[in-house]
Amino acid sequence: MSAPTTATAGERGPKGYSSPLPTPRPHLGHALASEWTKLTSVRSTMWTLGSMVLLVTGIGGAVIVQTRSLDYEQMPFVAPALFGLLVGQLSVMVLGVLTITSEYGTGLVRTTFTAAPDRYRVLTAKYLVFGITAFLATAGSVSLVGLTASILHDGPGSGVHTASEWASGLLGSLYVTLLGVLAMAVGALVRHSAGAIAVMLGLVTLPPVIGAVVTSWEALAPFGRALLQYNSPVALMELFGLPTGSDDPDPAADGLGSPSSLSHMLLILLLTGTMVAASYVVTGRRDV
Repeated sequence: MSAPTTATAGERGPKGYSSPLPTPRPHLGHALASEWTKLTSVRSTMWTLGSMVLLVTGIGGAVIVQTRSLDYEQMPFVAPALFGLLVGQLSVMVLGVLTITSEYGTGLVRTTFTAAPDRYRVLTAKYLVFGITAFLATAGSVSLVGLTASILHDGPGSGVHTASEWASGLLGSLYVTLLGVLAMAVGALVRHSAGAIAVMLGLVTLPPVIGAVVTSWEALAPFGRALLQYNSPVALMELFGLPTGSDDPDPAADGLGSPSSLSHMLLILLLTGTMVAASYVVTGRRDV
């Protein structure tokens, strides 16, 4: 029996082997396609966005039925959509959280970062896919309600309506979308669905309550008035052209002047941008 022979360097395998399969360089388009597949293949997307659409169109339709043409002399046709959006924004925030925390909960995030080591590209794709989807769903629902109101109540006494009121509806939809992006950034930082949702619920619902309470103390009254002026419900009412309750013919009398739509948009842009930047920094430094 002969001794086993050792293969020489030239016999170990072919040199210069190239796969016959195409191997394109990974880019953002691949990450976008991957994140789109993830977003559309889970039931949470259908339930959350579906509930938001039903709330906006359902409650908005109920408001339209109860109004007359004369009611729209002082408010835009997209205003009925606001009442459903005040509740529907919660669905957008929940979806924003689940878009990223669900991967941490199931451990799929390890597979994602193994297949796509560039974490910043993955995170960018997540923000873009979610943001565009949420905005289109929200703006589409608001536009449907506005078109219905204009068809049914654009009659004598409804006043003059311009394209600016449709722009206000789009701004309101953008505001809700930014809340969803903010929720997604919080989810990236917290990495826990229940915790991130609790943070966002507190951010949206607590400022009016805390503001109403702390205004009773003279030392904290300015802080309380600021909370009453700058919160999500007031911002949406301002963007949709409805009275906010903080409107006062003499703002200097009690310090409750109504902030402008631009102030609300700048505030949400600043807050969301800060949290998104923090999510990039933290995600890039973590092991997972």
